[in-house]
Amino acid sequence: MKLKDGLRRGGALIAGGIVLAVTSRRALANRPLQPVTPPEPRQPRRLRPRTSGANNQPRSNQSHSNQSHSGEGEEADLAGLLIGTASAALQIEGECAPNDWSRWAQIPGAIADGSTPEPATHHWSRWREDNALMEQLGFPIARIGLEWARIEPEPGCFDQAVIARYRDEIADLKARGIEPLVTLHHFVNPIWFADRGGFCAADSVEIFSRYVRKVVAELGGIVSEWITINEPNVYATQAHLFREAPPGNASWRDAMLTLRHMALAHIAAYRIIHAETPGAGAGDASRAQRRIQVGFAHHARSFTPLRPRNPIHRLMTTIDRTLFQDIIADAALTGHFHPLLGGPRFSRTVGRGRYYDFLGLNYYSRTAVRGISDGTLPGVPVNDLDWEIYPRGLAGQAEWLHRRFGAPVWVTENGTCDNGAAGGVVGNKEDAGSESFRSRFILEHLQAIAGSEAPIERYYHWCFVDNWEWSEGYWPRFGVVGMVEGTGERVVKPSGRLLAELAATGRITREMWRTYAAGQSYPVFPGEGGVS
Repeated sequence: MKLKDGLRRGGALIAGGIVLAVTSRRALANRPLQPVTPPEPRQPRRLRPRTSGANNQPRSNQSHSNQSHSGEGEEADLAGLLIGTASAALQIEGECAPNDWSRWAQIPGAIADGSTPEPATHHWSRWREDNALMEQLGFPIARIGLEWARIEPEPGCFDQAVIARYRDEIADLKARGIEPLVTLHHFVNPIWFADRGGFCAADSVEIFSRYVRKVVAELGGIVSEWITINEPNVYATQAHLFREAPPGNASWRDAMLTLRHMALAHIAAYRIIHAETPGAGAGDASRAQRRIQVGFAHHARSFTPLRPRNPIHRLMTTIDRTLFQDIIADAALTGHFHPLLGGPRFSRTVGRGRYYDFLGLNYYSRTAVRGISDGTLPGVPVNDLDWEIYPRGLAGQAEWLHRRFGAPVWVTENGTCDNGAAGGVVGNKEDAGSESFRSRFILEHLQAIAGSEAPIERYYHWCFVDNWEWSEGYWPRFGVVGMVEGTGERVVKPSGRLLAELAATGRITREMWRTYAAGQSYPVFPGEGGVS
């Protein structure tokens, strides 16, 4: 996660900046986009307490109409769906190596609560405790991350002690019966890579490939499932349009270069993993018997016109969806590069193909589009970050991915900010375990999966333990496990117990609704479609 709040306007602003290029026949294929005048610097968004709504309007805690959540209280069969949790290295580890996000967090105003990713959740030193808790809860799968800045602190110099530490963590998960899905890149870059241009640099794909080769050589014997890159569209939008992530520049050209190079980096990593995975260690299955699975985690959201009868809203919704979601998916997964990403030249260089074994889907919310900015529909249920809660969108996005690319879908992230009665303060175990609607959120989204026509095989809930949420800091709480400030003590929330039951039984039962979700309701977004 997360960086998602900027996406409530991200795709539409991209669309507003390049719609003329899309409709033009000018030859963009063989040259990068030229930069346009960058927007004025934005003040960092400050989080609101749960009792307030957009523009400081009061929010109701009454449930939204069940019309948007049909089937509430019904049973559902989840047979065949593996359920676990997801995390990202920087957000949980602490004891950071020099990286661009740790440096970014030192800039006054860059992080909403003024925090840094130190100490995060202390996972670097408490990983055995966290693994044991996952085993206790019975999760058969876990999405975890590697921190590139730790592994390659200087160009071409790899820290073998760090690699050994990651190997121990992965081996421990497997010994506990938990299959790790390992993410190679989740928003964070080594300082030296960032300072030479990051993914805007012409040789960024080659440099990333060097890192991937080393990791596969060292860990490929015990890792069978990989995510190459997490949410390239989020990364490009936040880093190169909205100044809410490093490097914090506003450049359309850099955003497009980044998307192009991240698509190429994914394809390179996919090929490396399949070609260079070594034989497994003694006592494990041979490589021929292992099923190597590689994909990338694609952020997809539902888009809807703020006013369905408004032709501009309808047009911008289509453009939004295409430019924000479709072009990066097509490039990374099939090698088909849209003209904005370099067009036929790169398609020929890479070669059309199938560069995925599963379709990773990160889904959180729906956006109401109304031009070159967008917002939230009035009267809809929202979480404590004012993101709309729209379970049907999860099934819809999974079905879109499957129709387009024809592979099984793994929900690699889905979750919600629920700060409970304690708000952002977590001073004791009661505060750490407090939540108001997360169990209902989980049940409704898993009901959507049960009713989906897409072959959804995995569900990784974001996230395992409350952590550092990028530009928002520690305030938003997404975990099914809480953490007491100061001590780092873990507290399993009711939603964590629910997720454990769901993983064990493979069913949603009426008893689960009564035990975990009875009386739970969402805040309701006020106004007439406010712009976030």
